[in-house]
Amino acid sequence: MASQEPLVAVTCTAPVNIAVIKYWGKRDEELILPINSSLSVTLHQDQVSVSVCKALFNTWDLCTYRLGPDRSEVGQPRLQACLREIRRLAQERSSAQDGAPPSPSLSCKVHVASENSFPTAAGLASSAAGYACLAYTLAQVYGVEGDLSEVARRGSGSACRSLHGGFVVWHMGERADGKDSVARQVAPETHWPELRVLILVVSAERKLTSSRAGMQASVETSPLLRFRAEAVVPASLAEMTRCVRERDFEGFARLTMRDSNQFHATCLDTFPPISYLNDTSRRIIHLVHRFNAHHGLTKVAYTFDAGPNAVIFTLDDTVAEFVAAVRHSFPPESNGDEFLQGLPVKPAPLSDELKAALATEPTPGGIKYVIATQVGPGPQVLDDPHAHLLGPDGLPKPPA
Repeated sequence: MASQEPLVAVTCTAPVNIAVIKYWGKRDEELILPINSSLSVTLHQDQVSVSVCKALFNTWDLCTYRLGPDRSEVGQPRLQACLREIRRLAQERSSAQDGAPPSPSLSCKVHVASENSFPTAAGLASSAAGYACLAYTLAQVYGVEGDLSEVARRGSGSACRSLHGGFVVWHMGERADGKDSVARQVAPETHWPELRVLILVVSAERKLTSSRAGMQASVETSPLLRFRAEAVVPASLAEMTRCVRERDFEGFARLTMRDSNQFHATCLDTFPPISYLNDTSRRIIHLVHRFNAHHGLTKVAYTFDAGPNAVIFTLDDTVAEFVAAVRHSFPPESNGDEFLQGLPVKPAPLSDELKAALATEPTPGGIKYVIATQVGPGPQVLDDPHAHLLGPDGLPKPPA
């Protein structure tokens, strides 16, 4: 018979973060401790709303999970690890308050429903948003306060960076228990209002080599990866932090591209080699360098995570011209009106000189669509009842 106790429910969203100094490889697989620190930019959820998560508690049903459209992560060990860590923190909170139970009680069952609105396993950081959202939502319901880095990190390493808005560093830490491997904000989302981000979606297909498998292989076989982590990243991280704080775009852009290139070089140095980029990815790289060479300074930067899709950083006064260059080089095959999504971008003509500088044969359909966005805040609690994924009975709503 169902309990008459009211449900305790919270729905939250969490953002994607894009690393400009990348993490690749773990020194501890269970605790998910990285071999190097990293720095990322949090994207705005108004244009890139990636993960929605609702958690609720009652005393009358079993635990239910729904992650992704195919529910493929039911019982996933990393999800369970996040839940165990939250419950541990909730128990510590209860003990610190003279044994008063948290609300809701730790004896209650938990239902979690989560959906990503971004391609999964395509190198666009959807897992970081998903596990950050899970950690943040569970913390809201269990009444857990303070740093959630360890909770989110247990699901996906880079998820701890999605717990903060703006520009975020994930410190690798030195302790064996990982307590000092935490994410901290370098600057808030309001710090660099002119900075813009373009996501060039080349493919939404699941990549052949997962990030987890790729990291393991690189740690085991790539001497370049170890050299990068120990000899290159510390100085790059310090310089990138300076560039962010001083809003030095040219320094930020050049370092972002060099770090991306070096990351993919370690993937090729892995044996057997891993290649996340495709021909369109490489054409985008050439487009960016030719665009910058035409202007005589670095106005645009690319970075690629573990997938073929490009993330472009630029300033607001360059967006329109670069989008026009993208349309010229990768004309949409159909649905031209849907090619550009997110923030509005005014049409801009391309000069004959720039067209000549690009000097490439157009590749129709090479880029599926472009999302224009900016730096944004961290996770948020939703009050909109239409956004809830669970019904009033505590069970997942049927697909629309």
